[in-house]
Amino acid sequence: VNVGCVPKKVMWNTAVHAEFIHDHADYGFETPGVKFNWRTIKEKRDAYVRRLNEIYESNVKKAHIDIIRGYGKFTDDPEPTIEVEGKKYTAPHILIATGGRPAVPLDSEIPGASLGITSDGFFDLEELPRRSVIVGAGYIAVEIAGILSTLGSKSSLLIRQDKV
Repeated sequence: VNVGCVPKKVMWNTAVHAEFIHDHADYGFETPGVKFNWRTIKEKRDAYVRRLNEIYESNVKKAHIDIIRGYGKFTDDPEPTIEVEGKKYTAPHILIATGGRPAVPLDSEIPGASLGITSDGFFDLEELPRRSVIVGAGYIAVEIAGILSTLGSKSSLLIRQDKV
C-alpha cells in the first residue's frame, strides 16, 4: 500500500493522463500551455496513501485486533506465541506482516551503487528527474521507466543479458 501497488497506480494513472493530453491535438482539442507539476501529484498521492493507512488501521482497531510493532519471532511455547522485543504474545491467530526492504549493494561490490535509489525511493523523489536510468527489466522497472518517460524524464532501461 505504501510504496507498491497503490502509489504506483496513482503514478501510472498520472502518466495515462499525460499520454491523453499528448494525443488531444489528434482529436481536435487545443491544449496549449499544459504543464505538469510533480510536487502536486506527489503531495496528493502521499496524502491518499496516508488516508488509506488511517482507514486500514481504524478497521483493524474496530475488529479488536492488536497491532504490535517491532521485530518478532515465533517461540517454542505449546500455544501459538510470538516474542516481540522481549515480550511474549499468545493468541489463537497471529499474523506477522513482515514488510520488506530492498538490499542495496555496497559501492565496493558495485561501484556507484550508493548513487542510485530503489523502487521504494521512486516514491520519495521530490521532483521529476530530467534523466533517469532504470536497472532491470522486471514489471516494476518497466512500469517505472514508462511512467518517468511519459511524464518527461529522458529514461533508459538497462537489461542484463547473458553473454554467449
